[in-house]
Amino acid sequence: MTALRQEVDPGEAGLDAKALHRLDQHFAQYVDEGRLPGFLVAVARGGRVAHLTTHGHRDLAAGLPVEPDTLWRIYSMTKPVTSVAALLLVEEGRLGLDDPVAHHLPAFADARVYEGGSGDDVRTRPADGPILVRHLMTHTAGLTFAFYHSHPVDALYREAGLESSVPPGADLAEAVEVYAGLPLQFEPGTQWNYSVASNVLGRVVEVVSGQPLDTFFAERIFRPLGMPDAGFEVDAEQSGRLAELYGQREDGSLKPIAGLPLHGRPRFLSGSGGMVAGAYDVHRFMELLRRRGELDGVRLLDPRTVDLMTANHLPGGADLRAFGSRPAHDEPGNEGVGFGLGVSVVIDPDRTKAPAGLGTYGWTGVATTAFWVDPGRDLTVQFMTQLRPRISHTVFTDLKRFVHEAVVTD
Repeated sequence: MTALRQEVDPGEAGLDAKALHRLDQHFAQYVDEGRLPGFLVAVARGGRVAHLTTHGHRDLAAGLPVEPDTLWRIYSMTKPVTSVAALLLVEEGRLGLDDPVAHHLPAFADARVYEGGSGDDVRTRPADGPILVRHLMTHTAGLTFAFYHSHPVDALYREAGLESSVPPGADLAEAVEVYAGLPLQFEPGTQWNYSVASNVLGRVVEVVSGQPLDTFFAERIFRPLGMPDAGFEVDAEQSGRLAELYGQREDGSLKPIAGLPLHGRPRFLSGSGGMVAGAYDVHRFMELLRRRGELDGVRLLDPRTVDLMTANHLPGGADLRAFGSRPAHDEPGNEGVGFGLGVSVVIDPDRTKAPAGLGTYGWTGVATTAFWVDPGRDLTVQFMTQLRPRISHTVFTDLKRFVHEAVVTD
């Protein structure tokens, strides 16, 4: 166990302590009003943590506070880790970004694309080209999620038992076989649609490496980087530090809800959203990216690989709103934001909904967790809580605004 700690005063890092206090007070009000159970927020510059605040509870019923060593279900923040795993194999020459996925997962060899109709009357055609590994990493493969309720293929996912992205009782290999048997929403590479693609990428990592995903992550990423609490399960010691997961009732009040099956090794190792981690682990991972592939003398990735990962890969420099034409992605928050190999990337700060520097990259999790790296300001930020909200909220927008106001020297 290692807990994150503050290493330098805000002023030494070019941050305004008063603005950071306003940030803390803003989110403390969320907690006091019952809109969040508790939170941890950390801001670092040049790799040194200049602001660290915990507030509220990790378990409301037990009265247990959020602490620096609290563990969190980071859900979709797992996706960038899966991308790093795949890029390790790319650097070793065992995997190529332009490899057809079917070379590693033959079930995708005869992919078909949606053409029209719905339900039993869905019409499909053979795909013009293969799904490539890079399509999985950029969410342009034509895959989807069952919960969108915006396209006939979404309905086919629900009929296949994929409401939570995994058929009941399936492991990763079995789930991916189900995905492969469903039509694609669109021709690979032609649109952006956030999807189960990172689960497929995780399975590719397993097949190419010959190791289960949790073993590969532990041996190739977590141990070399010194991420002691990161993984797909919690042991007896960690269990007491794991935050309770909450949802919202119709009146907005909080209620405990079921989360990831972390007590014991899960059967389904989700490259899309299966991880648990502490703030220290997330800080270490952000530092790997900020330092372009090296941390404390350990080099995991070539700097050019990290640059590739954190550049926009949407064709023609498009953003998520323009290239993600599905209703689920047609929202103001996607303006000015592109997508790299597993992370979002700010490509036009003037059009973003919240202040962000050019080239800022990161991702979020469904339980209201987030991280980002701002290379221009040498800044990393993470926010941790455990709330799956009923409707969208302004936590991330507010957080970016307060951090932006706190930066006094570029």
